[in-house]
Amino acid sequence: MIKKINAILVQNKLKEAGLTLFSVLDYQRILDVKNYSSARSNISRYLKLGLIQKARKGLYFLTDNSPSNFEIANKIYQPSYISFETALSFYGIIPETIYEVTSATTRFPRKFNVNNIRFSYKKIKKDCFNGYKSLKYKNSYILIAEPEKALADYLYFVALGVKQVIYERINLGKIQKNKLLVYAQSFKKKKILDLINQLYAQPKLDKRIIH
Repeated sequence: MIKKINAILVQNKLKEAGLTLFSVLDYQRILDVKNYSSARSNISRYLKLGLIQKARKGLYFLTDNSPSNFEIANKIYQPSYISFETALSFYGIIPETIYEVTSATTRFPRKFNVNNIRFSYKKIKKDCFNGYKSLKYKNSYILIAEPEKALADYLYFVALGVKQVIYERINLGKIQKNKLLVYAQSFKKKKILDLINQLYAQPKLDKRIIH
């Protein structure tokens, strides 16, 4: 017979452990459940009750202690770091509010939906999987591209013809050009360097900070 654990105890134990996202094995260890099957059955029960929600297969979070979208992005598909429009918006390099969380990965491109938010992952070469940092965001640490790397990643996909660049909406005041060029060169694609030259060749009016 599967032992049912008090819902309040489940919430308290998981919160005390400091895990906003947890696996079945995490649950088994933290709640001291004897076997994996019982832990999985407990989680299924709490999913139906709405106490727990699924981020993706094998990864869960408490409904009243949900992780940030950035933490979810980092955890549901690894290795990955937040980049492209999401990071550019986060740093104020583009003025738009981005509702899809986009990350770079060395694995196959994927898309997930969690809590009605879309998480997308774009593949880049292993040699270019760099230029990100660990940053304290809300109650956890996240992996996110540096401003220059986020722009280089974005321009890489512009060079591939997948994305378009609107020059006048990019705030170059928050970009170190030399650093951007270093990251761009790692892609070994001349068109990215051409795009950067075009970006900096725009009239000064386009380079003002956009509020």
